[in-house]
Amino acid sequence: MPPSFELSIAENYVSARANARKGKSMPSRDLLERVWQGCCAMKRRMWLAGVLVALLCAAPTRAANSFIVRSTLSAQALQTACNPPLLPSICTVVGGLGDPLGQLFVITSPLDLNGLLNLVGNPLGIVDAEVNQLLNLVDLSSLVPSPIPTTILSDRTSSFYPAGSTTPAWNSYVNQPAASIVGVQNAQKTFNVMGTGIVADIDTGVDQTHPALQGVLLPGYDFTRSQPGGSELNDTSPCPFTSGCPPPPCPNCSPVKVNQSTAAVVDQSTAAVVDGSPYAAFGHGTMVMGIIHLVAPTAMLMPLKAFHSDGTASLSDILRAIYYGVQNGANVINMSFDTKTSSVELQRALDYANQQGVICAASAGNDGMQEIVYPAALQSDVMGVASTSDQDARSSFSNYGNAIVWVAAPGEAIVSTYPFDTYAAGWGTSFSAPFVSGGAALLHSLQTAIGQSGAAAAVANAVPLDSSLGLNHGRLDLVMTLGSLSGTPDYSVSALPASGTINAGQQANFIVSAAPAHGFDQTVKWTCSVAPAGATCGVSPSSVTLDGSNPATTTATLMTFARGELVTPLAFPRYAPPPQLRLVLVTSLAWVMVLLIVCGSAYHMQRRPGLATAAGVLAVALCAYSCGGYGSSAPPGGPGSPTLSSVGLNPMTVTGGSSSTGTVTLDAPAPTYGATVSLSSNASAGTVPASVAVASGATSATFTVNTTAVTASTPVTITAVFGGVTKTASLTIVPAQAATTLSSLTLNPTSVTGGTQSSTGTVTLSGPAPTAGAQVMLSSDNASASVPASVTVAAGASSVNFTVSTIAVSASTPVTITASYSGVSKTASLTVAPPGTAAGTYTLTITGTSGNLSHSTMVQVKVN
Repeated sequence: MPPSFELSIAENYVSARANARKGKSMPSRDLLERVWQGCCAMKRRMWLAGVLVALLCAAPTRAANSFIVRSTLSAQALQTACNPPLLPSICTVVGGLGDPLGQLFVITSPLDLNGLLNLVGNPLGIVDAEVNQLLNLVDLSSLVPSPIPTTILSDRTSSFYPAGSTTPAWNSYVNQPAASIVGVQNAQKTFNVMGTGIVADIDTGVDQTHPALQGVLLPGYDFTRSQPGGSELNDTSPCPFTSGCPPPPCPNCSPVKVNQSTAAVVDQSTAAVVDGSPYAAFGHGTMVMGIIHLVAPTAMLMPLKAFHSDGTASLSDILRAIYYGVQNGANVINMSFDTKTSSVELQRALDYANQQGVICAASAGNDGMQEIVYPAALQSDVMGVASTSDQDARSSFSNYGNAIVWVAAPGEAIVSTYPFDTYAAGWGTSFSAPFVSGGAALLHSLQTAIGQSGAAAAVANAVPLDSSLGLNHGRLDLVMTLGSLSGTPDYSVSALPASGTINAGQQANFIVSAAPAHGFDQTVKWTCSVAPAGATCGVSPSSVTLDGSNPATTTATLMTFARGELVTPLAFPRYAPPPQLRLVLVTSLAWVMVLLIVCGSAYHMQRRPGLATAAGVLAVALCAYSCGGYGSSAPPGGPGSPTLSSVGLNPMTVTGGSSSTGTVTLDAPAPTYGATVSLSSNASAGTVPASVAVASGATSATFTVNTTAVTASTPVTITAVFGGVTKTASLTIVPAQAATTLSSLTLNPTSVTGGTQSSTGTVTLSGPAPTAGAQVMLSSDNASASVPASVTVAAGASSVNFTVSTIAVSASTPVTITASYSGVSKTASLTVAPPGTAAGTYTLTITGTSGNLSHSTMVQVKVN
């Protein structure tokens, strides 16, 4: 029917309808229906003509282009639509791909993609379609180094793996460096896990007879042949080896290159066959499965053979494998392949896997570039894995960039299982990804409901690497990955003892510990600093490596420098106070007189006995003075025993009902049995314990002063007694509504070296500062130490620190620092000393750093 005739029919029909509305006569209903049917028939013929034209135009193209089609039609309806009556076939339905809606098919057609999508009327019900692209596992350049390192696969001693089983494996495989680097055995031991669930691998299949994999292999499926069983040995039928199938093992052979990424322990004749193009990827799946098994030896392995032995696979077979794995119980899917072409259906398949709680990992590719590859770029569904060396450097062949890399793992000289009961070493991100997939099976052991997002968050607890490497979260660490399920992997730092006392010129040692939490197992590097200046410090060893569960220790040393001191004259008593110069001269003159008398002639002694008697008395007196006479005695407790040095309170003013902390300080470390200091209070408003014990070797101890509510400001005196020495401290207890005043001013340390050290001052109020804060005025009475004009205590706070800066001095210089607030002034004394380790309290700060983490601990050393 010509187009003009179709137009005439339509125009007549419309005209008749218009006349009817105007009241004119209307053609019969039969006549109108015949007109309309003629129109519809014409349209069907036009559609068929359009199809015919499309097919005729497609004739020069390939006989069968392959497409992945999502259609609203059932498989049967789609097949019918592909083959319209009386016309050439539009397409052929190869089969469904197993998507849960049953809408995804592979079809072939002589049409190209545009021709298929532009069919008039969309007779195939196409929602979307894409080319069934071909993927390839084979790398364009060789990744195997030349020559092959002689140490690879050298230890062929058989050991049982996992431990306690009867499954044999080469020691080069079980105890390879890569396993230690990612912490395989440490993670298994620390968390008592060996892997659970099912790990599927979309690959070339597996040698299902390999001794190391017995007991954990599931049958799987071969999508290249559409039959059950994922054996890659089917690719060697008919047998290509002159020595038969399987070729005989060669346990004494050296590793030889068998493809672009693998060196295997096989004889030369076998290597010559598998190194050919029909077998360019043969063994790839067995190796990947072996690495998964190394990490999670009790997890079940499901081989999904989508790749041929030459390394090629159609996207449709990969999609079938994903849907099959999810629908057959896989908890983890490993995908050691990549493509630069995006795919809507690949995204949908992995979205489906994610929704079903399946964890996915994929290799990042081996082009050594920052590029986008799939499925690694689908980061909401997949963890992309790059390759690192044993020294945590990015492998030269590894792709990089945070857009495709979630984490990195070792990918150089990775030892794994290889067909024909042997082993091989592999290079490439293909062998990095299964470390993450095996780690996912370990995570499943600890948390069976864990999915993609939870696993990705756990794996992100990796060893930080230089951000310029483009390896995102860093290098995989299985101990921290597993530990993160109970908290963020970290470590704490502490030191013992917490304080010490030494003389200038001596050194003090402290044991510093780093304790791991939640599986932290990285190296901690140590540094130290001393404040104020005048002393130095060091840490040895300078780093420790944690194992995820046990603390590791180092030693921090504070070193001081001796100050110039007067030599105590021999004749002065040991415990006498330092002598005055007048006494030195008088004593020396007296000894000269005695010497002259003693050395006089016997004649004079005999003639003047009184002189002899006087000389004797003077000698005895001098001897008594020099040896500790004049009634003086050694300090209480005997030589070297500590005495009570001070008792302090902080804060010195409290609101009734709150407490203050008291500190008793000895002038020397407490003896082996400790030291008990008696305590008392002169008012019931403030109570203290009857005594406080200073631990052996310590110089101080704290106690609590409890108070009760008062109606007026109440002074309380706290008394401490030890070794015959009594010290007191005053505490002011104020009513709850009492105005805030200045309570105290302290300096730490109280002695510094001018020009090289500063002191930290602390002003403390009797209560919280008002809403606008509290401005405390500061001043110094000597230019050798300077302070800011004022310091502000923040609203709600009760104290603030400030810095006292100093300049070099030639002699010890006393300085008084004054603080004033609300009509109350407090002072504190600072000694600015010339060079040398000044007396005072030194704070030693030891810092442990690991990657982005850093923790510190402090000890205080009193230098006399």
